[in-house]
Amino acid sequence: MCSLRSLRLNEPPGLRFNGKTSVSFKRVATGFALLVTTAWFVRAAGASEADWPTTVAKARGQTVYWNAWGGDNRINAYIAWAARAVQDRFGVEVRHVKLTDTAEAVTRVLAEKSAGKKQKGSVDLIWINGENFAAMKKHGLLYGPFTQTLPNFRLVDTRSKPTLTDFTVAVDGLEAPWSMAQFVFLHDTARIVDPPRTPQTLLAWAKTHPGRFTYPQPPDFLGTTFLKQTLLSLVRRADPLHSPASDAEFAKVTAPLWEYLETLHPVMWRQGRAFPANGPAQIRLLADGEIDIALSFSPEAASSAILNGQLPGTGRTFVFEGGTIGNASFLAIPFNSSAREGTLVLIDFLLSPLAQARKQDPGELGSLTVLAVDKLPPKDRALFESLPRGPATLSATELGKPLAEPHPFWTERLEKEWQKRYAAGR
Repeated sequence: MCSLRSLRLNEPPGLRFNGKTSVSFKRVATGFALLVTTAWFVRAAGASEADWPTTVAKARGQTVYWNAWGGDNRINAYIAWAARAVQDRFGVEVRHVKLTDTAEAVTRVLAEKSAGKKQKGSVDLIWINGENFAAMKKHGLLYGPFTQTLPNFRLVDTRSKPTLTDFTVAVDGLEAPWSMAQFVFLHDTARIVDPPRTPQTLLAWAKTHPGRFTYPQPPDFLGTTFLKQTLLSLVRRADPLHSPASDAEFAKVTAPLWEYLETLHPVMWRQGRAFPANGPAQIRLLADGEIDIALSFSPEAASSAILNGQLPGTGRTFVFEGGTIGNASFLAIPFNSSAREGTLVLIDFLLSPLAQARKQDPGELGSLTVLAVDKLPPKDRALFESLPRGPATLSATELGKPLAEPHPFWTERLEKEWQKRYAAGR
């Protein structure tokens, strides 16, 4: 559920990102060529689980500035709960720095590196994945590898879940998986009995129900995911999407997507001239009866919305035939974190069965766990087995095997091209 987007910088380092002008990380990095000619990582200096008591002791009294998307009240409430728990258990204070775009934090770290600030950085932890992680890894902005030092990392499912790669990029211990997610569609069965389950049937449905469908505006991660999901469903072969491409190949592969959107936009909500800002805003449109279909990266989203009174009991979830995109969200530590031990303690707590089960509860967040639940001790496994399955939550069989995320190249290029075609002059 985090903000999955490319790094943007439209003002000098240290100034706030306003979300309107986009420059790829590659172009930004050119200005700092002397600093990033060779990628480097701050290694964990042989640290292991055996050193954990020392880490916990050093963490006490530290303050961790956790930079995370702040656009969802449920996420904010969960982070606040985790902060209280870590303060009570370990004496570590956690402050949530609420972002509108993950790139804000990445830009800050880059600016500090350019200024030679190798210690006492302003960002201790980032909720991150996709092209932001790929850029930080490439340009030496991360601390680690650190995951093997975390006692709870041994509980993570590294076999059947994509927790060791991030949008096809090897994690290499530089970030810890925090949540699993899969792209789903929400609808109200009182309005739609048989929802469209392919891009083609969605388009046909939108034509007969004009104004009743929309998607969040890219570069919002859900809006970008809709573009990627539609592209995956339209192309004959997904292989080209798993690596960078030339300009000519990008144009050829994405041509069906732009042709599709040219037909879809005129029959969308507000004729495709305006878009909701993010997922929560779109769900509000669904709840208010302005649209009939919404998007989410949480299979429990509809159930959670029913439990909190946002959607009626007739709300349900569906996915496209052939599968939908799935991925993991991660937690990464900048190279110059000022509270490294406290950050490690926080991450380890977030990987605990207690924290993971609470996050998966549809009454809380409904985010799928990264843990191998079947390998947990009976007491910990019971935390998950006792969770209610929401009334609108699909079974694992119904949800289907998630499709792999395209390479980060495609996210950045799709967003840039979408902005060029549809955002100018809005």
